[in-house]
Amino acid sequence: MRIDILTLFPDALGDVLSESILGRAQERGFIHIEAHQIRDYTSNKQNQVDDYPYGGGRGAIMQADPLYRCWESVCDEAAGPVHTIYLSPCGHTFTQRDAIRLSKKENIIFVCGHYEGIDQRFIDECVDEEISLGDFVLTGGELPAMMITDAVSRLVPGVLGDEVCFTDESHWDGLLEYPQYSRPEVWHGLAVPEGLLSGNHQNVDRWRKKQSILRTMYRRPDMFKKL
Repeated sequence: MRIDILTLFPDALGDVLSESILGRAQERGFIHIEAHQIRDYTSNKQNQVDDYPYGGGRGAIMQADPLYRCWESVCDEAAGPVHTIYLSPCGHTFTQRDAIRLSKKENIIFVCGHYEGIDQRFIDECVDEEISLGDFVLTGGELPAMMITDAVSRLVPGVLGDEVCFTDESHWDGLLEYPQYSRPEVWHGLAVPEGLLSGNHQNVDRWRKKQSILRTMYRRPDMFKKL
């Protein structure tokens, strides 16, 4: 999988996407993540990427042409069809189902907006879908791009050691994950639940399933209703 991020701040993405699991996955060739500086695709000496909005109003709007030039260059590099996502508070809220769906794409482009947004004409011509992280507004699309890249990349075959690494987690089957415990058996007077100490795998699985259901019911009743 190839993921390209169009941004005004490519240096802000480096360490997050090149360390730990994602870093190793890139070294092994399972994924390729690259950030592109939109200013490199401007047609003026000032590297201007924004201008005042038509109709008046506060702030500035990212212009369509630099975005398009950057997007077009990345599309030319990609081997195959490209799926373009604009990170926007107007988009639908990202979920684990989106992560699963997007993990099957070969090439994804994330467009990171700034200021008061980007020219609608670029969205109309180049963007396949708009995605939001929730009902709040950020200063730019870099954080959502990194978070969605992380969520999607870990589902790509080979990135994690085994499918169970993600199929047993929160949100995969509509439930929250069960509580986890490690050594020592007693810490600060708190003991590991008996259900995990029997050594019987069926009993352990039963305990975990019950805890997932209870946790979902109490913490996320909205999810529980959909079961």
